[in-house]
Amino acid sequence: MEQKNYYIILSVEKDADRVQIKDAYRKLALRYHPDKNSDNPDASEKMKQINEAYAVLSHPEKRREYDSLEDKFGSSAYNHFRNNYTDEDIFKGSDINQVFEEVAKAFGGRGFDDIFTEFYGKDYKSFEFNKPGTYGRKFVFKGPFNRQKYSNRFSSNLFQKYILKIAGSIFKKMTGIELPDKGSDIYDIISITEKHSLTGGEYIYLHRKKSKKLSVQIPSGVSEGKQIRLKGMGEGGRDGITSGDLYLKIIIRKPIKSAFKNLLGIIRKKISQLK
Repeated sequence: MEQKNYYIILSVEKDADRVQIKDAYRKLALRYHPDKNSDNPDASEKMKQINEAYAVLSHPEKRREYDSLEDKFGSSAYNHFRNNYTDEDIFKGSDINQVFEEVAKAFGGRGFDDIFTEFYGKDYKSFEFNKPGTYGRKFVFKGPFNRQKYSNRFSSNLFQKYILKIAGSIFKKMTGIELPDKGSDIYDIISITEKHSLTGGEYIYLHRKKSKKLSVQIPSGVSEGKQIRLKGMGEGGRDGITSGDLYLKIIIRKPIKSAFKNLLGIIRKKISQLK
C-alpha cells in the first residue's frame, strides 16, 4: 500500500520555503481544478490531496509536527499525523481559501465555497480559515479614531462569546428573560508514558465534574502538548442548549532516570550561580 507524503504530493523539496510551497500549490490547483477535469474522475481526489498538503506545509506549527513524525516514523508519518488531526484541524488557520480563490478567478472556474462544499459537505462551514486583514489568532480593528491597526490576542471565538454574553445580559435586563447558553469548555491535563505515546491505546480519564470514567483513545505517535477533544463533555448548556467540550492536553512522562538527570542538572546550575 502506497504511503502518502505531503512533500511528494506538492512536488516540493523538504527544505522548500513558504513562497515555493504556495507557487507549487497554485500550479497544481490550476491543473487539477475539477472544472478543468470533468472527464477525469481522479482529479477531485488529487485536488483534495493537494489542498490537504498545502494546508499542512504552509502552516509552520503543523509542518514542524509532520516533519518530526517523518523523522521518527518515516513513510508512515502521514498515518500518524492524520491520527492526531481531523479535517477541521488540518484547515484551521490556513490561507488556502484566498489562494484557491485567486486560482479559480484566473480561468473563471468555480470558487472556494463551491468546491469545498462539494468535497467536504456541510462540515466545511466549521473550518476556520485566515480571512483578509487577519493573521492566525489575531484580528484587526479599524476605526476613525486612529489610522493604525490594532491586533487583539484573543481568538475570534472568545471575542464572539464575549459579545454574545454582553448581548444576553442586555436582553435579560430589558425583558427579564435569560437566553439559552452553550456550556463552557473544560480544559485538563492527562499524563502518559513515552511507550503509551508511541503505541497509543486506551486511557481511563476520571471526569470529576460528571463523576464518571471516560475511555479516551490515545492516537499512536501522539506528541506532547497535543489536545484531544471530547465533544459535549464540558459544562452543561443552559435550557437544553449544547454542552461545551472537554479538552485534554497530553503530557508525556519521562523515565525516572531521565527526570533525575534533569533535576541534577538544575541543582548543579543553581550551585554554579551561587559561586
